[in-house]
Amino acid sequence: MQLVSSAENSSLDWKAQYRYIEDIGDGRGYTAGIIGFCSGTGDMLDLVELYARRSPGNLLAPYLPALRRVDGSDSHEGLDPGFPDDWRQAADADPEFRRAQDDERDRVYFDPAVRRGKEDGLRTLGQFAYYDAMVMHGDGGDLGFGSIRERALGRARPPARGGDEVAYLHAFLDERVWAMKQEEAHSDTSRVDTAQRVFLDEGNLDLEPPLDWHVYGDAYHIG
Repeated sequence: MQLVSSAENSSLDWKAQYRYIEDIGDGRGYTAGIIGFCSGTGDMLDLVELYARRSPGNLLAPYLPALRRVDGSDSHEGLDPGFPDDWRQAADADPEFRRAQDDERDRVYFDPAVRRGKEDGLRTLGQFAYYDAMVMHGDGGDLGFGSIRERALGRARPPARGGDEVAYLHAFLDERVWAMKQEEAHSDTSRVDTAQRVFLDEGNLDLEPPLDWHVYGDAYHIG
């Protein structure tokens, strides 16, 4: 989570990101929370629906009709002006909202990425590379995690199929960089080039600290 937060929020303090919300101009509407749930891609809607089931009448529940309408677009219609402030207030005041963010992160992104990493015979670095790709690209479409993985499998065999782990991860990261460059908002590939690729070149397949890396020109360290 610290590694992802360095790229998503320019901070290692990932727990401070429950309250984060802004439109970063990537065509996905509002991006918010610990994993960048987006109003335009459906995962924010799923999160707020989960929160409403667990805490009926919560501060964000009235925005559900608007979230359903803007899904698939970058529109703020029905969300402005109150939604960002209410998101922050819910994150600050309600542990149930923070728990819902944790659970959706794990259900949609973390658990599937780690499961597939283990199926491919990857150690911690590879599992993290899968997770980071899942966070940014989602799992569907030509630029999604699944397509990135399939293209990598076409170039190299993972350890579970008798291949070399380092060679396979280089192929995966190459395909990840290609996918990032197809979208202007993701065209800075430093989270791969000066972070994940650094750990791979160091042979740190277990992602053992100390870790030193750069993202978007900023230096980070985990001791």
